[in-house]
Amino acid sequence: MRIGVLGTGNMADALATHWVRAGHDVAIGGRDADRAERLARRVGDGAKPTGLRAAAEFGEAVLAALPFGAGADVVRVLRPALAGKVLVDCSNPVGPGFRLLTEGGPSAARQLAAAAPGAHVVKAFNLCHEAVWRMRPPVFDGRPLAVPVCGDDEAALACVHELVRDVGCEPVTGGGLERAGLLEATAALFIALWVGEGADVQAIAPPLAYAAGPDPRGDVTA
Repeated sequence: MRIGVLGTGNMADALATHWVRAGHDVAIGGRDADRAERLARRVGDGAKPTGLRAAAEFGEAVLAALPFGAGADVVRVLRPALAGKVLVDCSNPVGPGFRLLTEGGPSAARQLAAAAPGAHVVKAFNLCHEAVWRMRPPVFDGRPLAVPVCGDDEAALACVHELVRDVGCEPVTGGGLERAGLLEATAALFIALWVGEGADVQAIAPPLAYAAGPDPRGDVTA
C-alpha cells in the first residue's frame, strides 16, 4: 500500500517505521524539507521525503500526524489531493489541565472530515503515547494492544484495520465517526489519570467476563 504521512513529529516517526517494515511504500510530508529528509532517513527502508501536498497525492491512505488546531487547516488546503482516500486521524485535542478542547463541539476527527469532505476519515492510534507505538510489537502481559477504530466507510475501516495489525496490534471496531469524540474524551481522561494522578488506567476495566455483571441464573456473563 502507498501511505502518505502528513507531519514529521513523533507519531509520524513511530507509525511510519512500522509500516515500512511491513512492506508499505511511505512518503513523509512536511512543511520543513530538512525535517522531512531527516525523518525519512530515520524511518529507512525507502521512505521518501516530500512536501505535504505530494504526500497527500502519493498515499492511498494518508496519516494526519498533525497537532490539533493545525490539522483541519492543513487538510483543507490539501482537500483535492485527499478526495476518495483514507485519512487517518491520530490527534488528541487535549489542552492545559488535561481539558478536552473540543468539548461542546465537533471532534477533531469530525473537523478533519468537514475540512476534506471527499476523504474517508478514520480515528485510530490516539490512546497511547508515541513510545508505545515504537514497541516491536506493543504487547503487554502476552496480549497485543487493542486499538479502537472509528469510521463510516467499510473499505476505509478495513484498510486501517490492516495498518493496525501491521503495527502488531489488534483492531477493535469502535463504531462510526460520530463516536470518535468518545475516543478523544477517553484519551483526555486517561492522560489526566496517568500523568496527573499516577493511576494504573489498565486496572480500571474488569475482565470481559465480568463486564456485564451476573446473568439471571447467578452465573457470571461470559
